[in-house]
Amino acid sequence: MKITPIIYLVLALIISPFNANAAEQQGWQSLFNGKNLDGWEPYVSFQPETNEYLLVSKHTPRGINNDPKGVFSVVDGLLRVSGEEWGGLTSHAEFERFHLMFDIKWGDKKWPPRLDVVRDSGLLYYAVGPHGAQSSHWMRSHEFQIQEGDCGDYHSLDGALIDVHAGHANQGDWHFYRYDPSLPLQKNISSRVLKLGNYEKPFGEWNTMEVIADGTTLIHKVNGKEVFRAFNSRQKNGDQITPLQKGKLQIQSEGAEVFYKNIKIKKLP
Repeated sequence: MKITPIIYLVLALIISPFNANAAEQQGWQSLFNGKNLDGWEPYVSFQPETNEYLLVSKHTPRGINNDPKGVFSVVDGLLRVSGEEWGGLTSHAEFERFHLMFDIKWGDKKWPPRLDVVRDSGLLYYAVGPHGAQSSHWMRSHEFQIQEGDCGDYHSLDGALIDVHAGHANQGDWHFYRYDPSLPLQKNISSRVLKLGNYEKPFGEWNTMEVIADGTTLIHKVNGKEVFRAFNSRQKNGDQITPLQKGKLQIQSEGAEVFYKNIKIKKLP
């Protein structure tokens, strides 16, 4: 039987994966090319003596594009964050309404002052203002926590505010919150909020993280599972509270080696 071009087309549509999954790929923009740090700029602060972030440090931050130890580099097509000195790899572009996806895997190296604690990093979004505004290391932003056992937690950096359904939680003298959509809405939160559930994979395996932010709602996902949802993104400037609905991305270096890949973003309608 002779197969005409029309039949070829029909067969291709039947057996090819052009479905909802393929449609999902449309509109995604890669933010990391696997070759260099084009589209990003490193900000390196310093390696602190203690894990007490609020202590005044004697160190002067190295600053932008001054990374002599290669804290941020490309290794075998992966973005490597060494963790030795702290700081953030910051996107040149700003993003407003977006769906962000990226994969992370922990490396083996750990550095003082975090040798005896869990590995730590983070993805900051809606990052605005000067570098080092938070503890001399990071910009004002919302943080998708990337930390062993705590991936998907939320942190407020330098005056970012949210409303979130949560209950109170404590660790020693440190008061924070635990996300629970069944609980009342807590307003004007500028603290840590623990995620709901633990969907991380064992050490050495890749994990897929997602941030969905439309200016009104902020969602964190770990390996496809929603673990956090907040509302009303804004920021405090002195006595003024203003919307926080657009900003850069920043990948933290915070004492542990971590690898990133498949960093991509899609604008929301």
